[in-house]
Amino acid sequence: MQRIDNFVAGQLSPSQSNRFASVCNPANGEAIAQVGLSTAAETAEVVAVAKAAQVDWAAITPLNRARVLFRFKALMEAHKDELAALITTEHGKVYSDAHGELVRGLEVVEFACGIPHLLKGEHSQNLGTAVDSFSVMQPVGVCAGITPFNFPAMVALWMFPIALACGNSFVLKPSEKDPSLANKMAELLKEAGLPDGVFNVVHGDKESVDALITHPDVAAVSFVGSTPIAEYIYSTASAHGKRVQALGGAKNHMLVMPDADLDGVTGALMGAAYGAAGERCMAISVAVVVGDEAADRLVAALKPKVAALRVGPGLSALQGDGPENEMGPVISAAHRDSIIGYIDSGVSEGAELVVDGRPLAQQGPGFFLGGSLFDRVTPEMRIYREEIFGPVLAVVRVPDYETGLKLINDHEYGNGTAIFTQSGEVARDFGHRVQVGMVGVNVPIPVPMAFHSFGGWKRSVFGPLNMHGPDGVRFYTRMKTITARWPKTEGAEFVMPTMK
Repeated sequence: MQRIDNFVAGQLSPSQSNRFASVCNPANGEAIAQVGLSTAAETAEVVAVAKAAQVDWAAITPLNRARVLFRFKALMEAHKDELAALITTEHGKVYSDAHGELVRGLEVVEFACGIPHLLKGEHSQNLGTAVDSFSVMQPVGVCAGITPFNFPAMVALWMFPIALACGNSFVLKPSEKDPSLANKMAELLKEAGLPDGVFNVVHGDKESVDALITHPDVAAVSFVGSTPIAEYIYSTASAHGKRVQALGGAKNHMLVMPDADLDGVTGALMGAAYGAAGERCMAISVAVVVGDEAADRLVAALKPKVAALRVGPGLSALQGDGPENEMGPVISAAHRDSIIGYIDSGVSEGAELVVDGRPLAQQGPGFFLGGSLFDRVTPEMRIYREEIFGPVLAVVRVPDYETGLKLINDHEYGNGTAIFTQSGEVARDFGHRVQVGMVGVNVPIPVPMAFHSFGGWKRSVFGPLNMHGPDGVRFYTRMKTITARWPKTEGAEFVMPTMK
């Protein structure tokens, strides 16, 4: 069976831990590779390599660092079909969605290629007589990124291109469920001219994570995943003196006003709730509908579409097996069973199960589920309170706009939200008052472009700075302010320096 090794100092480096995790193809449930789970000592050795390489890399001009990223982007685009197929094979999302993931990730590379401009500091002349002051943005050192299974390319690309462009070295710890793409990106970075040791991949589990977030030579830690792990990483890494950006879970609501276009809402919900089998931190999992009449119409429109979802292998169209499926499998049997448990819970708590996706789990190999649709969900129910991370949409009925807005604001998560309406007044009020970090107006998945920053509010994010965009540059640099005077030679002064 194929073995997936660490990528350290420009080459593959097998772990000696004798602990392995199976990498499965979710479409058929078969193990296709084994990934070594590195020890804490091995992880520390990778950090040492990154630390040694960072000094020379930081001395390279920002323009030449950007040129490496330009070549990396070109190589990623040249290999996009191969990379997308690899994502689908290990994660399960459909092939076109894997391509979309690469596009959104490469947008951050494009942003990072502008680093000579982004690193420009501030300058003030003549603060005092013949005194100037200026700031410079300098790298923080060794950075670590810990990424989730649902976006093996995009989330990593949110992190390391900006970190590298700013002059840092980077250690990536990808999910052990779909680890191969991390090594492919490392190989392409090397081909693009990145010096050995500046970017490294260490595969592992909690032992490697703990080693990274507590290592004295790791300056910054980036994480995307569930809220309990985000809280743990934020508190632990912060206690060890690191700067941390940790993005956690979500329960994203779409507020549907009575004047919203029904066809537009239906199409938006289908893609936002069931795309990538719901395994997106920005997936819409709750539709909050104002008024029973609007809710009845929406549920009636959704029911046949959810029941008719084409569910199957993500590579079906590429392999000539008819049109592309709309939804692939979920990542693992354990995760599929967890989602089924949530559906069981919704039924037992009294929600109306309009479409049941559970029977598909019994048909053939692979980790498949059909789409599920609940109506008349209430805030007390577990399927409303908790993140399911699967193809399950809950419809909550509210009597008016204010009740719907309060419902969203009262939830512990505040990652993304959307409102569908034809009223500019209502949309503007929603944008100002909703307590959520990313807001869409008639846009179901409001993921910011790379030159803006990505991040939520409340228990969806830990740390003051978000991913990519201006916050990304601030996170991976530290400011130094220099005040300079070049006076004529004078005698000693024994008083506090003041500006004259």
